[in-house]
Amino acid sequence: MNWDDVRVFLAVARAGQFVAAARALKVDHATAARRVSALERALNARLLERRTTGVALTEAGGRFLGAAERMETAFLQAQAELGDRDVELSGTVRIGAPDGLSTYYLAGLFAALAQRHPAIGIQLVPTPQAGPVGRREVDIAVVLEKPEAGRFVTRKLTDYSLGLFASAAYLGRHPAPEGVSGLTGHRLVGYVEDFNYSPALDYVAELCGDAPIAFQCAGAIGQLEAVRAGVGIGVLHDFIALRHADLVRVLPERRARRAYWIVEHEDTRGIGRIRAVHDLLVDAVADDRALFLQRD
Repeated sequence: MNWDDVRVFLAVARAGQFVAAARALKVDHATAARRVSALERALNARLLERRTTGVALTEAGGRFLGAAERMETAFLQAQAELGDRDVELSGTVRIGAPDGLSTYYLAGLFAALAQRHPAIGIQLVPTPQAGPVGRREVDIAVVLEKPEAGRFVTRKLTDYSLGLFASAAYLGRHPAPEGVSGLTGHRLVGYVEDFNYSPALDYVAELCGDAPIAFQCAGAIGQLEAVRAGVGIGVLHDFIALRHADLVRVLPERRARRAYWIVEHEDTRGIGRIRAVHDLLVDAVADDRALFLQRD
């Protein structure tokens, strides 16, 4: 059995299709398909059911997936034992995080890493839940809730605050509300309820009571831009909203507090490049604690 064949099988099983797996592995689709076929011949078992929309694990494939992940774990643990050797501080680290944090904080964070470890590449992807870490689709995830189960290593990254904001132009057309009851006379901006992947996103109801939401958007960046465009009043992350001089805080006594958690798989956290990115994230956020948790 060839480890490269197993590695391709893992990528295809996790991606659910050959094209995406081949792209991630930087090989062509035909090579990925040949690798999996070679593995199936070596095992004398069909591991994947090929469909027009992708692939699905067969019963044998499901059983072999566990064995393949144990092989991967052994390989990664051996790699981690290399410690701080230069070979380990290269390669790609994929980080999953909410869109607002990725765009308005994480994306600007890695200049220091590039200077210190120029051979480490960073990929930011919008996966703000712990599941992709368990499936090893990402190396590090920043999530809104601490996972209660799974082979994860988790620590709180920081608390952060949110408040009510409107654009100066909007408040020029509509007098600011004097209390929560006054919000019913305004257009509110919030999440699409069906896409709220975490109870931590239910902060509009927490801060605005029963006031109806007139404009809904499934992403924090879309909500921010809607508020800036004068659509209405929205609940925004303080560390994002305070970057924009055209936004005005409304009902400043109304605040919500949430937390970001940093999550890694227990089998990969010791790998040098992942450890280096983890340490950069933790240290930078600790230095910027006042940015995330506004107290004015």
